[in-house]
Amino acid sequence: MTTAKIIAVTGATGSQGGGLVRAIINDKQGGFAVRALTRDPKSDKARALAKLGAEVVAADVDDAKSLEQAMRGAYGAYCVTFYWAHMSPEKENAEARNLAQAARNSGVSHVIWSTLEDTRKWVSLSDNRMPTLMGKYKVPHFDAKGECDRYFTELKIPTTFLLTTFYWDNFIHFGMGPKKGVDGRITLTLPMAEKKLAGIAAEDIGKCAYGIFKAGSKYSGKTLGIAGELLSGSQMAAAFTRALGREVHYNPVTPAAYRAFGFPGAEDLGNMFQFYAEFEDYFAKSRDPGVARTLNPALQTFAQWLDANKSAIKTE
Repeated sequence: MTTAKIIAVTGATGSQGGGLVRAIINDKQGGFAVRALTRDPKSDKARALAKLGAEVVAADVDDAKSLEQAMRGAYGAYCVTFYWAHMSPEKENAEARNLAQAARNSGVSHVIWSTLEDTRKWVSLSDNRMPTLMGKYKVPHFDAKGECDRYFTELKIPTTFLLTTFYWDNFIHFGMGPKKGVDGRITLTLPMAEKKLAGIAAEDIGKCAYGIFKAGSKYSGKTLGIAGELLSGSQMAAAFTRALGREVHYNPVTPAAYRAFGFPGAEDLGNMFQFYAEFEDYFAKSRDPGVARTLNPALQTFAQWLDANKSAIKTE
């Protein structure tokens, strides 16, 4: 009798981790089992995962010992942090360090670290194209993850560095979707001009991660970037128009204007979009939808994602 390989999933009740948990559970003949790590196993989301068939275990990214104990006996671990819960690069560094140490000490054979670029390798702190934030970052939520890559390399953990990208789900949950203005027009506002944005359905990130685990050691030690599609603001507005049955206009503001919107994280996101736009060629090469589709043959296009989620997009 073959024993299933256990994948320990941090952030199991979140977007990426939840997608991976469901991908493993739904593949009955895949040879893998899932251990969902969560701070609160009694939460509604955790109970829902347990009902689906996941082993749900208490573990906290702020507690390396709890992570190590939860990863014991697992073949692999999916490691992800959620910057927007605290918006602190220092806290993200501490969490990533805990994850790396737990993975090493527990002896897992393969880690996937969900990461992003350290944008300071492209735009130095002295480069005035975009403002420096928090005294030492250009795009804090990118840079913090990128600088955490070293914890996994320094500890010599067999790791796949998974470069994620803009979630289309942000159009639902992060307030970035099309909005009706005082003039009655519905507009999608992004500081991207006509540059293309690499986007993906959050659920597909987890499915791609599962594809990496199923490939064994093939991607260990490598960096992979994934996207569902690369689309301009005009193309996304046209897709919204078709899906919602109401005309959606694209409003291409400047990054400076976006940074000035004043909501929490506006400066960070304004710099992020500027980075996406100014380095479009890099993103097109580093986030190839073809790679994502190889890992996840059910990869959704933006139109498919919209068709499934249009009822959740509120324009008012």
